[in-house]
Amino acid sequence: MASALTLDILQQLIGFDTTSAHSNLALMDYIQRYLKEQGVDSYLVHDEAGNKANLYATLGPAAKPGVMLSGHTDTVPVTGQQWTLPSHQLTLANERAYGRGTADMKGFLAVVLAAVPVLARAELHTPVHLAFSYDEEIGCVGVRRLIENLAELPIKPALCIIGEPTEMKVVTAHKGKLAARVRVTGKEYHSGMAPYGVNAVNYAARLVCWLEQLAAQKREQGPFEDGYDIPYTTVHTGTIHGGTALNIVPNHCEFLFEIRNVAGEDPRALLARFGDYAETLVAEMRNTAPECAIDIAITTEYPGLSTASDAEVVAFVQRLAQTDGCHTIGFGTEGGLFSTVLGVPTVVCGPGSMAQGHKPDEFIEISQLELGERFMARLLEQLSLPHGE
Repeated sequence: MASALTLDILQQLIGFDTTSAHSNLALMDYIQRYLKEQGVDSYLVHDEAGNKANLYATLGPAAKPGVMLSGHTDTVPVTGQQWTLPSHQLTLANERAYGRGTADMKGFLAVVLAAVPVLARAELHTPVHLAFSYDEEIGCVGVRRLIENLAELPIKPALCIIGEPTEMKVVTAHKGKLAARVRVTGKEYHSGMAPYGVNAVNYAARLVCWLEQLAAQKREQGPFEDGYDIPYTTVHTGTIHGGTALNIVPNHCEFLFEIRNVAGEDPRALLARFGDYAETLVAEMRNTAPECAIDIAITTEYPGLSTASDAEVVAFVQRLAQTDGCHTIGFGTEGGLFSTVLGVPTVVCGPGSMAQGHKPDEFIEISQLELGERFMARLLEQLSLPHGE
């Protein structure tokens, strides 16, 4: 059974509705007070509006590079999901802990925070850094401000462990992501005189078809990257809205699409090709109405993670997790930003499975929390050695 402290902290964390649309400051206040009780100072890096914050804390000698344990505090919404259990109240049943965020990823945060009292009392020769972020679920937004802050420190962490749910497997790679919004401006007209108008929905459909053809090309021609269930770049259109009435030629249509790219593919290059095609359509549209336009704006972008299997961080975390092999995941994390922007070697390893994340009656197996606790105990042993590792 997981420790009573881990479960108590998890219960507290689940009780905060930190859906990305809401503030996470109440949760951060709880964490800061908890850390302070253990003699650990922390500081917040807020968003521009001051409604959300990242948290950073160091346990042990701050003058040395250390091990950064990173996780996000926000969760996806429960709106529209059919929960049979309270979504923001921890329920223990069937050797599982249920509640929004238990798997993704407050279970990891609880395991880490439960280890703080022991870490704070230990004679650490290598520090442990806690980096908790906001707005990961909407495109790894909040952590960027924290990274800007960390980049100014004289000593950066030596390595980073992202605690996303991997069933404690060591993940060294995931795809990058680029998402964009496309707004098509046509010219409205009575549908009885449709040729005099410019149908924004029709032109949006042609753009979506082009993206679908690109997706098929990637599926058939690659480039391919071993280790993934889907070993190529994917292209996907997620939402589309346009028109007001059947008897009006629509003057507006908008859709969202994304590119999830393997390391060998530049999503910006694919976006440029898409933009070139859009320009040909704009020229065609303006033959009828000069005010027509197609506007493409990136809404989310983060790099993939690609850590070499023989990197020191991989062997170190494999020892802590008592596992071998390197794995990939199909979802994105903040790891690519820590790795490429901050220059800190990074892997992903945490309790739970994303198979349970984002779903109604989300849960984490109690056995996974126990594995996380053992991971933290081994980390303590490693960092308490005379010279650390």
